[in-house]
Amino acid sequence: MSVRMASPLGLVFLLMIHGVYGQCDWGVSYGSSHICAIKGSTMTIYCAYKYPTGYEIRKAFWTKTNGCYQDLLEDPEYSQRLQYLGDKQQNCTIRLSQVTQKDSHMYYFRFITYKPDGKWTGKPGVNLTVTDLQVEAPETVTEGDSVRLTCKSSCALTDRATFIWYRNSQPLTERRDRNNQLLLQSVRREDAGRYSCALHGHSYISPAVYLSVTYAPKSVSVSISSSGERVEGDSVTLSCSSDSNPPAEISWFKEGTFVGSGRIYSISKISSDHSGEYKCKSSNEHGEKYSDIVTLNIMYPPKIVSVSISLSGEIVEGDSVTLSCSSDSNPPAEIIWFKGGMFVGSGRIYSISNIRSDHSGEYKCKSRNNHGVKNSDAVTLNIMYPPKSVSVSISPSGEIVEGDSVTLSCSSDSNPPADISWFKGRTSVGSGRIYSISKISSDDSGEYKCKSRNKHGEKYSNTVMLKVMYAPRNVVVSISPSGVIVEGDSVTLNCMTDSNPPAEIIWYKGGTFVGSGRIYSISKISTDDSGEYKCKSRNNHGVKNSDAVTLNIMYPPVKPMISISPSVNIMEGDSVTLSCSSDSYQPAEISWFKGRTFVGSGRIYSISNISSDHSGEYKCKSRNKLGEKYSDAVTLNVMYPPRNVSVSISPSGEIVEGDS
Repeated sequence: MSVRMASPLGLVFLLMIHGVYGQCDWGVSYGSSHICAIKGSTMTIYCAYKYPTGYEIRKAFWTKTNGCYQDLLEDPEYSQRLQYLGDKQQNCTIRLSQVTQKDSHMYYFRFITYKPDGKWTGKPGVNLTVTDLQVEAPETVTEGDSVRLTCKSSCALTDRATFIWYRNSQPLTERRDRNNQLLLQSVRREDAGRYSCALHGHSYISPAVYLSVTYAPKSVSVSISSSGERVEGDSVTLSCSSDSNPPAEISWFKEGTFVGSGRIYSISKISSDHSGEYKCKSSNEHGEKYSDIVTLNIMYPPKIVSVSISLSGEIVEGDSVTLSCSSDSNPPAEIIWFKGGMFVGSGRIYSISNIRSDHSGEYKCKSRNNHGVKNSDAVTLNIMYPPKSVSVSISPSGEIVEGDSVTLSCSSDSNPPADISWFKGRTSVGSGRIYSISKISSDDSGEYKCKSRNKHGEKYSNTVMLKVMYAPRNVVVSISPSGVIVEGDSVTLNCMTDSNPPAEIIWYKGGTFVGSGRIYSISKISTDDSGEYKCKSRNNHGVKNSDAVTLNIMYPPVKPMISISPSVNIMEGDSVTLSCSSDSYQPAEISWFKGRTFVGSGRIYSISNISSDHSGEYKCKSRNKLGEKYSDAVTLNVMYPPRNVSVSISPSGEIVEGDS
């Protein structure tokens, strides 16, 4: 700790000591042999002298030399400041004002009488030391510590001295003490200043010594040079003010990142990158402190405008999609959305719920504030969806005649493009958007449809009828019922013909026209309807006849008739033939009965060498699967001579008188 001395107010110390007279009663006594006077003060040297009786004082004076005794009142350096307070009797006291360090000497009182041997100099004299006051204090002290300041002089002061302390020329009234030390406990930064000391009752104040109180930074704040709107390209200065001792080092931070040092942080041609929260850190050996955050808000037109889509993968019809427009601008920009060149919405978010295929297209956003406008690049919204609006067209579109070339085209709206399959009825016949048939035939006629399929679904077109025009062919007559036709049944003849357009049908029995239309019906058919039938099929492309079909009418036998040969006078021993004639569809089975007894079968029943036993009633039965019929009975009467003549008695047993 360095110690410096400062001179306080002057102080006169008076020490009364009794002088001892020399021989012959000559002598000088001083109030003190050593006097410590404060620079600038007025000091009094008390003095008394004596001499023998009979002597008269001619001259009494003070001098500072020991040899050449010069009266101080005659010295220009003293004449204005020295006042002789004594007399020519016994008192030799003087007062010297405005003492300086040049006044530090040994002073003597000398008197001269009128007698030649009557001279006396008071030796030893009074040693005057002129001193100043110096404040001894450390150069620096840390806030919170205790410090002791000492008011020092080059000579010892009496205990009666009362010290007064000053800070920055203002008295510390609470610190008036006989002790020459000033104790500051728990020093505060307010205690820093220029300290000086003085003695009570004296105007002299010691030179001031500066006491520096060191402390950690506090009251750290940031100010910005421009208070209005800051636009990109402007110059901006940030100033950090800090209360600290010793002066702090200043560091600058933008959102936690060091960006510079020094009390001033300047940015020329400021850009949007400089926007953010700034603070300064003030640090010295005692600590550090951050300022509050200040926000540097740089205004600039939109830039880096881009569109992002919420779904990063495939977007399928029915999804909800959000388009977000990101735009770097200050103040925040107004956002407008366009699909192609058409306005579709505004706001940072453009949402589409239950998205459809017609939402596909290029989208972009326009970012605009009062400093400028910028468009984003276009982004394509590609909506995936299953096939729809599936349809088939036929070329040529008019009448198609057998032998023509025909093209079927399948149109389908889908994303991604669909695979196309072709069906005739339910049978797969091909694939690809085009299905071509060269030299078409009637076999190609039918219902066609296409199936459009991608990974999101499939859809069939409506069926289209491919009608191939051709002349009649495959003309066939069918009979219903197809089995046995029985007289009285209802019969339908159906003319089946393959033709397009449908043919006109004409019916013939033999070569005779009997009707028209695809169906020829006969109700309650009779044998008269039997014969060959055919149909003629005719359209504007040609004519074709069916093969003839025969209509055979089935009926049960009619009542048979018996003929006998010979027909009369059949004699025993003759040969006789019975013939059974019967009309029926398909030959009938003939059975012969004599009475009720079956006697034979076949159309002819012959009896050779007939006998009377053959006489009797005969009949035949004609039978087929539709029924049977008996003939009327005929009598066969065989002629023969008498024989086997005999008598019989009846009763044949015992005959009793009186019987018949």
